[in-house]
Amino acid sequence: MAGFSVITMTDAAKERIRDIMANNDACGIVVGVKKGGCAGMEYTVDLAKNLVENADIAEDDGARVFVSREATLFLLGTQIDFEKTTLHTGFVFNNPNQTSACGCGMSVEIRPATQADLAVAQK
Repeated sequence: MAGFSVITMTDAAKERIRDIMANNDACGIVVGVKKGGCAGMEYTVDLAKNLVENADIAEDDGARVFVSREATLFLLGTQIDFEKTTLHTGFVFNNPNQTSACGCGMSVEIRPATQADLAVAQK
């Protein structure tokens, strides 16, 4: 099952993550989810100054993302992008498990991946 990763990154996300790592003496970022907001959950992004134990790791072209174990089923199959627009600069999560989002886009509703989702992702 070589090459399987919980999440993937666009070129823009990889570039931004490498910049964050270089400018903050960090070994990557940690992504996860937490309860909050009007839709029920929010994505989290934190700096990883050290290797994160008990996390799934996605590495590509020098960019490293640690996925917290509690978030794995919620983030399975997610693509992380980075966008810079007039109104927003930041990471964007293209998550197949996300079922809805609030009007402001800051909180989301996410269903955990099922065993069938996991089997498809591993193929």
